[in-house]
Amino acid sequence: MIKVGINGLGRIGRAILRNNLRTSAFEVAAINDINPDPDNIAYTLNYDSIYGRLPIEFKHEKHTLLASNGSAITLHNEHSINEVDWQRDNIDFVIDASGVYQNVLDSRKLIDLGKVKKVFVTHSPNNVDFTLVLGANEHLLDISRHHVIASSICDATALAPVIRVIIEDFGLDSGLVTTIHPWLSYQNLMDGPASSWSVPGTIYHHYALGRSAIGNLIPKPTSAIQATCQVLQHLNLSEDMIGSFSYRPPTAIVGTADLSLFLSREISREEIVERFQHYESQQHWNIIHNNFSPLVSLDFQGSEYSATIDHRWTNVIKSRLLKLVLWYDNEAGYASKVIDQVNLVASQMKLA
Repeated sequence: MIKVGINGLGRIGRAILRNNLRTSAFEVAAINDINPDPDNIAYTLNYDSIYGRLPIEFKHEKHTLLASNGSAITLHNEHSINEVDWQRDNIDFVIDASGVYQNVLDSRKLIDLGKVKKVFVTHSPNNVDFTLVLGANEHLLDISRHHVIASSICDATALAPVIRVIIEDFGLDSGLVTTIHPWLSYQNLMDGPASSWSVPGTIYHHYALGRSAIGNLIPKPTSAIQATCQVLQHLNLSEDMIGSFSYRPPTAIVGTADLSLFLSREISREEIVERFQHYESQQHWNIIHNNFSPLVSLDFQGSEYSATIDHRWTNVIKSRLLKLVLWYDNEAGYASKVIDQVNLVASQMKLA
């Protein structure tokens, strides 16, 4: 079994660890986090306000996280990903879930020095070798030259596979996408400055994001389409074809996207539904799911699908304008796709 290290044990780092405890896709052998209190790290794993209590219990002992199932994870407390002794535990891959851009740059040093085989970055930065979204561009992955691999963002993980099907089967002329993304940890309970999470110490220029997360719908720009275009550039999707906009609502989990797409040829609602049902029946990973039931956002909590298309709202206007609504768990669902990516690369490298 491959050995994986997690750099950054925030919401996504913990989601990856929690998912992997259930699936045992790989061994998490080392964790690095800037939190100086190891007992608090164990506490944040054991108890979660969204996903509940873990079925096993972690405790800290001598720089090690010990689990009640007998597993042990080496715990580090370094500020840079390349200051961690990943070789101590024979780590094959590191998942950088810190969200800090400097760690993306420092990841290159780990590869160049041969300290790890691959680094996966859980957002969509520049200065990586490849940005991977399953169901969108995995056929372009080249493990011989792609070593620092971005796992993109939850929005693009949901959007890109759906838009790929639309482009390949029906053609896309233009469109608009609105995402509604749950609050994130860097937002404020009370009004204040919007502090950057990727470049610590800087203030985000979109001041409205600093307003109270618990009582507002906060309109904001989104990188969802930029990230989607990045992984679908082989299909000539560009930002001048499709616009985007986002709200941050006062909810804790599950994102949604509202797509209005002007297609290249005439289609019917039945044709759209049939195509996505066929896709679901043939897919290798849990990418697209089709829903027809009267569900609400929390019904999709814990879903491992990249996107659930809610066909109650699928509509076609004058044979060319398509309306789609997607749901996705922006933490556990996204984390499950990161795990699938790690397994894909490991299998191609014949490590699994």
